[in-house]
Amino acid sequence: MIKAENLQLTGAFKIRGAYNRLFYMSEKEQKNGVIAYSSGNHALGLASAAKAYGCNATIVMPSDAPKDKVIAVNAAGAEVIFYDRETEKSSDLIEKIISQTGKVEVPPSAHPLVLAGSGTAATEMFDEFQDKIDKILVPCGSGGLTASTAIVASQISSKTKVYAVEPEGFDDTFRSLALGKPTPNEIGNKTICDSIMTPMPNDFTFSINRQLLSGGLVVDDKSVQRAMAFCFHHFKLVCEPGGVVGVAAVLENPSLIRNQTVATYITGGNIDQERFSDLISTC
Repeated sequence: MIKAENLQLTGAFKIRGAYNRLFYMSEKEQKNGVIAYSSGNHALGLASAAKAYGCNATIVMPSDAPKDKVIAVNAAGAEVIFYDRETEKSSDLIEKIISQTGKVEVPPSAHPLVLAGSGTAATEMFDEFQDKIDKILVPCGSGGLTASTAIVASQISSKTKVYAVEPEGFDDTFRSLALGKPTPNEIGNKTICDSIMTPMPNDFTFSINRQLLSGGLVVDDKSVQRAMAFCFHHFKLVCEPGGVVGVAAVLENPSLIRNQTVATYITGGNIDQERFSDLISTC
């Protein structure tokens, strides 16, 4: 079973958490505006949610973020401020802006209301399949959707095992689970999965994932390209690389689904036509 979150209003599941966080803000908080770090999908979700609530949004994005996502964030009315992910910390820049403006930070995952919003995706999954799902493979960056899915599964279907799926070089959750503590990726690592290129698990989501996940899986970029092509040819879906790592894990290891009901998300589809064509034509 594949849940196509790339068909959401902003092309990714992230709008669920952003919208839910703003829903619970006070009028004063909304008036001050919101700020977040994001390489793309959370930025789009927050910019869209902020526009719906009539508040301004500032997004701190890495300087190497895909141009189409930067353009889309600007088009949604948000201000974009860039930083160098190899020499600067987004958290330092956000802290400085908050001190100057009073904006409210809406993190991509590390907030209970953001997780509650993203968890609605898993709730919908179980509404359809009840307790028949054996495994859920969750594309994992900062670990928010992974954590919220694990929480929902623990409440609805304790037999369902939840796994984080990450790209090689950015498998920080996989390694952190093995070591029992948040462990960073090496600086300078590269992957085509730009939407889930996080430096290390945050304490908030990792504390949940450490307790509730059954494990982690890691896929390489070539497998991700094959998964993108597979989803396009078989489901007619345009997917961004980071959004299909769960599908890639299944294609790489079919035994994962043998005699079992397995679900995964396509978490996003925000990719420009040229890059999408290049990636699926060279796999």
